[in-house]
Amino acid sequence: MRTGHSRRTLLKGAAAGAAGGAVGVTLSAGPAVAAPRGQGHVAVLGGGVSGLTAAHELAERGYRVTVYEYYDVLGGKARSIPVPGSAAAGRKPLPGEHGFRFIPGFYRNLPDTLRRIPYPGNANGVHDNLRSGTETLFARSGGRADLRFPLRRVTTPPHLGDLTPAWIRDQLLSVLGLATRMPAYELSYFVNRLLVFLTSCEVRRDQQWERVPWWDFIRAEDFSEEYRRIFAIGQSRNLTATKAEESSTRTVAGVYMENFLAFGLLGLGQDGDIDRVLNGPTTEAWLDPWVAHLRSLGVEFVLSTSVRDVLYENGRIAGVRVTAPDGTDARTITADHYVSALPVEHARPTWGPALRAADPQLARCDALRTDWMVGVQYFMRTRTPMVNGHVNCLDSPWSVTAVGQAQFWDTHDFPAEYGDGRAVDCVSAIASEWDKPGILYGKTARQCTREEFVAEVWAQLQDAVGVAGDPVLKDEDRVAWFLDPAVTGMGGPDPANREQLLIHPVGSLYNRPSAKTAVPNFFLAGDYVRTGMNLASMEGANEAARHAVNALLEADRSAAARCATWGHYQPPELEPLKRVDELRYRLGLPNTFDLG
Repeated sequence: MRTGHSRRTLLKGAAAGAAGGAVGVTLSAGPAVAAPRGQGHVAVLGGGVSGLTAAHELAERGYRVTVYEYYDVLGGKARSIPVPGSAAAGRKPLPGEHGFRFIPGFYRNLPDTLRRIPYPGNANGVHDNLRSGTETLFARSGGRADLRFPLRRVTTPPHLGDLTPAWIRDQLLSVLGLATRMPAYELSYFVNRLLVFLTSCEVRRDQQWERVPWWDFIRAEDFSEEYRRIFAIGQSRNLTATKAEESSTRTVAGVYMENFLAFGLLGLGQDGDIDRVLNGPTTEAWLDPWVAHLRSLGVEFVLSTSVRDVLYENGRIAGVRVTAPDGTDARTITADHYVSALPVEHARPTWGPALRAADPQLARCDALRTDWMVGVQYFMRTRTPMVNGHVNCLDSPWSVTAVGQAQFWDTHDFPAEYGDGRAVDCVSAIASEWDKPGILYGKTARQCTREEFVAEVWAQLQDAVGVAGDPVLKDEDRVAWFLDPAVTGMGGPDPANREQLLIHPVGSLYNRPSAKTAVPNFFLAGDYVRTGMNLASMEGANEAARHAVNALLEADRSAAARCATWGHYQPPELEPLKRVDELRYRLGLPNTFDLG
């Protein structure tokens, strides 16, 4: 199908892609404004980050796009959630959320989208609303000394050609030694394991490290409790909601260890600073401007719509049966193309037997697992200076992480804008472990009532960031709290959570589908789709949507420029070692640095 794009438009897209080649752009960039109309109609199922990204890319290429969303607001798990009954005297409600936003510097696809969303007064759109943290606090319970991990580049990046394993080892040993005060032999072993992964070829990563639990890869059982807490539990359960004993080494090492820790601290291949958050509630700082921009491109939104069944007939998708969330108002929607951007746990039930038979990768998605990772916000009458960044409560039974948000909301006057004027800060916390007893009631998180859950998370935060007799978080400073409403039935026999998180146990990579399906007008987007990111995240959702749009463009024989995609940064200096490793792997030999 011809698109009406001029040769100049296509050349501009190709030039933009070439300019980014040095940082891993794999496809040419798309146009910056809506292309002429005349393309087909695309139904995007789901209005979260992945669905909105797909709508954005398609609308810029001249497609007519309709987004169908279950809730009466857009943004999925990224959206802000107004706290009911909290507004007074003309202020906005207190801003609740599913969990705090975290946009690290190694993200590349999502930041590209943020730059393309206009925001008043910002030269780089919503991207200019990002603010950087300077530290991560590894908080310890029982009065033990906390660990402050600096989140700034530790050295000037080496000149091209000077990046060697020895240089990487020395830099990481230096910063980890200062931050953790761990015995030298434990640090040396851990850094050696990072070098093993950094120099592993892609085949070894996919076929060997995907099958090895992170716990085993770093030999957590053989070292100290401190080693296990910091490098095993703190980097898997607390950050990806997956147990270290189950987490895929390919995911944990390939995302957080390689990009966040190693290359982030070394200042290599980054979009910006290591740890970044938005300068206000997500909906205000990002989602509202995004939706307004998409509307200006002609995107239509149909809210309060539940996708029930993707209808497969004669080798194609013939329509999608939808209802209101309560099951009423059943109807069938039709389009030329369909992008399923639902989370995997909601997408799977919509794929009937005929559709699954048409593409076996859909059935393999049944093996993908989700778990609970739920946020709660505490609104405070005083500023809460825990740390200028995120807090990782290493010893908390529920793997609690948190951030004090108002310190980053420099364009907002919190008490003047939100609630009844009493709250001046928001401590946003997340609990990732739901099956271990807490410290207050001896119950697991699933067994607690909402009130017990909120009290328990608070107690674990207090235990981690405070010291005896001088708590950082004081009970009398709490004004209100808010717990994600997606969690229901707490304290009863059947607790439920509508917004779960994809987890990454060993072998899960092999069950992740591609964005392109065997059905020519059906495409998959969402953080469960196989991408370079390979992690449940907004970056993974954004990248997956780009792959889905590119697959649609190919199927439609469109001349429109393809979406740009960025993979993880890979230093060219390490490529010779990876080529050697690929040969060693095919010969059945371990990595050069693998001492066991």
